[in-house]
Amino acid sequence: MNRRILVSLLALGLAILQGCATYTTPAAGVNMATLGDDDIVELMSLEPAAQFPARLAVVRVQSAGYRSLTADSYGTGSFSVVTTRDVESEDDFKRIAALDDIAAVAPITRLILPQELNTIRDLRLGAARLKADLLLIYTLDTRFNVESTSLGPLSAVTLGFLPNKEAFVSATTSALLVDVRTGFIYGAAESSARESQRTSMWNSEAAIDNARQLAERNSFKQFVGEFETLWKATLAEHVAASEPEPIAPAAPEPTPEPAVKPPLPPTLDPQPGTYTF
Repeated sequence: MNRRILVSLLALGLAILQGCATYTTPAAGVNMATLGDDDIVELMSLEPAAQFPARLAVVRVQSAGYRSLTADSYGTGSFSVVTTRDVESEDDFKRIAALDDIAAVAPITRLILPQELNTIRDLRLGAARLKADLLLIYTLDTRFNVESTSLGPLSAVTLGFLPNKEAFVSATTSALLVDVRTGFIYGAAESSARESQRTSMWNSEAAIDNARQLAERNSFKQFVGEFETLWKATLAEHVAASEPEPIAPAAPEPTPEPAVKPPLPPTLDPQPGTYTF
């Protein structure tokens, strides 16, 4: 009898320990406005200098100290860089590389970045080392919600004791297209996606993180379509404007009409004879 009680108590203890396990939501994305300079006069004086076809460098930024179950970040300062492509697919980057007037696409790695990351200029230095003309900076901001309650970044979600309510994960991909040489911003693009589930499915770290990855993956895939639109608008404004207008061929000179010769006087009959007037 005592043995049965002991076994029951052990089983109850294991259930409690499993139920008290938690999943910590990842840190937030980066507010792109905080990456630039605050001097409005300086910002307004920036001019585009990229050459087309352009070499494009790509980098993902997140808040300082970002980590998830599938990726860690690099760098200290105002933000960090994620070099692991955990939600971005190879097909996504092939779509970008296939766009008109893109010569090549290259990821920025931690080997060419400074340890301290505070502004866009720190990222432009890395892109310059790759001889890139343009820099695509993007971030993923992911939110976890149960019904109308937002759990927020770095929230601990207790597993096993959530009621059976509607839960969803929303992810937003935001990006800037920047001129590496001057810092001129050509434009911005953004796309969001949402993955809905029942909280009863959130019974493990892997289950919740799978929902995060699915939302982020769909968000980035939709973002590629938004970037295609931004890229076409960039080419229409900056490439067409920089190309010289074709020189119209000179009109051919009119062919001079032949001069009209005066009529010849009547020829006198060479035969001898008498002429009467």
